[in-house]
Amino acid sequence: MTLNGWLQIGLVLGLVLVAVRPLGLYMATVFEGRRSFASPVLGRIERGFYRLAGVAPDREQSWLAYTLAMLTFSALGFASLYAILRLQAYLPFNPQGFDGVPPDLAFNTAISFLTNTNWQAYGGETTMSHFSQMAGLAVHNFLSAATGIALALAVTRAFSRASAATLGNFWVDLTRATLYVLLPLAILVALAFIATGVPQTLTGAVDATTLEGAKQTIAMGPMASQEAIKQLGTNGGGFFNANAAHPFENPNAFSNILQIWSMLTVSAALLIMFGKMVGAERQGWALLGAVGVILIGGVAVVYIAETAGNPMLTALGLDPAQGNVEGKEVRFGQALTALYVAVTTGLSCGAVNAMHDSLTPLGGFVPMFLIQLGEVLPGGVGSGLYGLVVFAVLSVFIAGLMVGRTPEFLGKKIEAREIKLAMLAVLILPLAILGFSAVAAVLPSALSSLANQGPHGLSELLYAYTSAAGNNGSAFAGLSANTPWFNTTTGIAMVMGRFGYVIPVMAMAGSIAAKKRSAPGLGTFPTDGGLFVGLLVGVILIVGGLQFFPALALGPIVEHVLMLGGKTF
Repeated sequence: MTLNGWLQIGLVLGLVLVAVRPLGLYMATVFEGRRSFASPVLGRIERGFYRLAGVAPDREQSWLAYTLAMLTFSALGFASLYAILRLQAYLPFNPQGFDGVPPDLAFNTAISFLTNTNWQAYGGETTMSHFSQMAGLAVHNFLSAATGIALALAVTRAFSRASAATLGNFWVDLTRATLYVLLPLAILVALAFIATGVPQTLTGAVDATTLEGAKQTIAMGPMASQEAIKQLGTNGGGFFNANAAHPFENPNAFSNILQIWSMLTVSAALLIMFGKMVGAERQGWALLGAVGVILIGGVAVVYIAETAGNPMLTALGLDPAQGNVEGKEVRFGQALTALYVAVTTGLSCGAVNAMHDSLTPLGGFVPMFLIQLGEVLPGGVGSGLYGLVVFAVLSVFIAGLMVGRTPEFLGKKIEAREIKLAMLAVLILPLAILGFSAVAAVLPSALSSLANQGPHGLSELLYAYTSAAGNNGSAFAGLSANTPWFNTTTGIAMVMGRFGYVIPVMAMAGSIAAKKRSAPGLGTFPTDGGLFVGLLVGVILIVGGLQFFPALALGPIVEHVLMLGGKTF
């Protein structure tokens, strides 16, 4: 590690902090229906969409109606994307002449982009036409992120309202999230990516002559536009199989910094929006502080582990000065690679600028564990916010048990019904991750897809279902996941991680919205200070540790111990 490396990390995080408050306040203005600087232009377009769709923007929905609207929209989105992928060979903008995507892979990919997972069991440049990339995948990059924001808004209104029967209108929230937030930002960031050297073209491929005189075909396409919403929407699906390690997707240090900034900014700004909309901006900063503590801790562990390198290779005479450089792009350096690894998995993004399978055991432990914590650091766009609220509810419940008082959060009493629903949501992830991993670990057809045996093989398996259920999308690339078993089971895990989680959260939000809001008293536990931040950090880490530590001990932890002892499996 170097001081210069830490300064680079601090610079990127500082740029994020500069942007989150103005963006968060802007989003609060938009979603509260107040006039913003974009209203004169975008307001007319918004009203036109409502007229075309027959939506009454002032007609709000109960938690159940809101959830059913979201599920209906998602089902239609899945069907349309599945059809595009299967019929790819007959659709326009297919200069590569790709055939239709096989049924099991089309199912997995459609579910993946629908749930904001963007898990890729395929090579983008060898499988997807430009039409599939633009009209299929990029469109769902917008819509899945906007859906997450809409659900977060519904949960936010549960705390900002009192004795309420409604949580807003899903169609209005979806439209505003896309039109006022994601689309303008994506246009600006795409232009910035083009300026850094990311291609944007409808050309299929170009042929180049190498220095040795050989011919090489280089895939081309609309990359900058895909890259922008991939990062802003915490989607993560790359145009290329190598994702953001590819020099076209991520050509230099400036594009790398812009990618990290884009991943973090919207999700972090949503926490400030939450505080503003519930009338306590300090609450938003407290939530941001809690996730920042864990995220920076994760960055530090990866940075330390990767710069320390592998002592077994050092003993063989390899110079340890550069640390572990296997699977890394040296143009980014260890510091910003470590930051990227932690950010993309603390979020539900899944974009990668290094191969996670090549990290040291301890370095690989961190991204896996960050996903298993619930993708709340600060999590996916929208999904991170409502996931963090679940942990906040559990934290005040534990605090209430300690002092013998009815727990409250933002003036709403947290009672048995809310805790049961919160725990139902929390238990979805270990059910999907550990359940499918256990079955795959004894299934010969699944084990045949592993590139490694022993602890690292288990890590590859565990990471796959962790990434799927956590709606992350990154992977330990040693796993050959494009098989009927993995395409089907990871697809089911994605559905459980997205919809199985959010349905009880929405039911909890409906219950909280119906409660009266009480004024704080002398015995009220303040949730916008350092004590709450510490409690929230502890609850997130303890819940994650209790659920997943036994499995992690058999995978990356034992592999790390073996490495320190100079042994391999």
